Amino acid sequence: MNLLPTISTFFIALSAILVAIGWILIAKGKRKQHKATMIAGAISALLFFIIYVSRTVFIGNTSFGGPEDVKTYYTIFLIFHIVLATVGAVFGIVTLVLAFKRKIKIHRKIGPVTSIIWFFSAVTGVLVYIFLYVLYDPGETTSMIKAILGL
Repeated sequence: MNLLPTISTFFIALSAILVAIGWILIAKGKRKQHKATMIAGAISALLFFIIYVSRTVFIGNTSFGGPEDVKTYYTIFLIFHIVLATVGAVFGIVTLVLAFKRKIKIHRKIGPVTSIIWFFSAVTGVLVYIFLYVLYDPGETTSMIKAILGL
């Protein structure tokens, strides 16, 4: 069933949209709205993560079902996405903690970097979804390691 991947992809895309809106709001000096929007973006990312991990634990991950000559490129792209998403999540947590601790000077410095990493992470995540469920028929649902390595 593709419902859970579709829902989780929606939340990751929503988080990137909210971060973009938050960036615009802070550029306009609207701190309260920026804070609320960024918290909503973080909650959206957290919802993605909860759905993704739950699906991975209880159902497994979907392997690439496209042609063999594309599989290697997809796998390299997937690994890039995973690294980017992991770095983005760590940066996101650090950026949020800095904001909540009112360490605004450093928050301002790493916030834009975090946002850019998060945008690329979200875009590559949506592309992974498109490769797995839109462009090609999904492969078998299997353990995360097998799906990542294409086994």
